[in-house]
Amino acid sequence: MAELIEYKDVEIRQAEQIVLHDVNLHVESGEMIYLLGKVGSGKSSLMKTIYGALPITAGEAKVLEYDMCSIRRRKLPYLRRRLGIIFQDYKLLTDRSVEENLLFVLRATGWKDKKLMADHVTEVLKQVGMETKAYKKPYELSGGEQQRVVIARALLNSPEMILADEPTGNLDSETGREIMDLLYSISQAGITVLMSTHNTHWPELYPGKKWFFENGEIHQ
Repeated sequence: MAELIEYKDVEIRQAEQIVLHDVNLHVESGEMIYLLGKVGSGKSSLMKTIYGALPITAGEAKVLEYDMCSIRRRKLPYLRRRLGIIFQDYKLLTDRSVEENLLFVLRATGWKDKKLMADHVTEVLKQVGMETKAYKKPYELSGGEQQRVVIARALLNSPEMILADEPTGNLDSETGREIMDLLYSISQAGITVLMSTHNTHWPELYPGKKWFFENGEIHQ
């Protein structure tokens, strides 16, 4: 198995305040990992350090072979192309169709061939069961459908790892279960999924590692 994340004695701060300390993590390919803890316990802060939105102030940290303690800003886009990020609030472009949202990401990450791009968008939408909704605008979709589009967007560049921040937080239980089916199948296909959640039932239904965030520490 490939090593994707290695954190040793890491300290994470937000606005001069220590959010997490003595963080020691090891993540390999194909793992399903749940980040569990109260609001403000550091789950989102940890995720932000993984994709370089929050600097690491002490310790050693590697993500996909990038040294996150010294990574240069110009290198961040290359790191993020190897990650898929799923936000709770979707962050879709509301004035564009589903297809145009996905094409926008492909153009931004260097794709040029229009036919290849169109075929690839169709392929990832099929993966998430949204191939018939490509022409719709985000506001014409349900919350569950929007989250499926967000997962399709995360899969566009064949990521080695997906970071999902409360992906079922805004959904009813049945829709949440459908999204979990999808995320779990992605992890079973060999893509690591790191998912923060308040729902303690998900790890029982979809087995994986559990990281507990409490009092500035992560317990495994």
